Amino acid sequence: MFEMLVPKLRVNTVFDIDLEAMYAKGYRGIITDLDNTLVGAKAPNATPELIEWFAKVKKYGFELIIVSNNNMSRVSLFATPLDIKFVHAARKPSNAPFRKAMTLMKWSEEQTIVIGDQLLTDVYGGNRLGLFTILVLPIAAADEGWRTKVNRQVERFARKRLRRKGLWSEEEKNK
Repeated sequence: MFEMLVPKLRVNTVFDIDLEAMYAKGYRGIITDLDNTLVGAKAPNATPELIEWFAKVKKYGFELIIVSNNNMSRVSLFATPLDIKFVHAARKPSNAPFRKAMTLMKWSEEQTIVIGDQLLTDVYGGNRLGLFTILVLPIAAADEGWRTKVNRQVERFARKRLRRKGLWSEEEKNK
């Protein structure tokens, strides 16, 4: 079970992802979480740097969709002005929102990347379907809701177990 929580890649932020290398490996679709992955949990809008990253994603030929457990209002207010497709109230790590996103993008599991800040929702959900999972550090952990704070405690326990099994080391980040 704990092995399903190990992302394929760990980076500090979405800006650290080598999009050119991912495209060269055949990835074409990006499913990304919203809160604490792209912006802080309470940030209503994309930063100029993030808007620039979205343009870079598009320039490389990726299709991007936001899959968030948050409500329609929150996700729509962020994504609609940027003309980004989204799945709200996703109930990750359920398979359904990931499958819905891949259907909307028309990409297969082998062509899809999942980016998120949580092991229990984003990484576990993506790994269950065989997607390439990328874990980023949370942007603003202080702004998280109670459910996410509980998840973070479980994640700490899981990382400890993974370290004991030799499946998680702090040095591996950014590789």
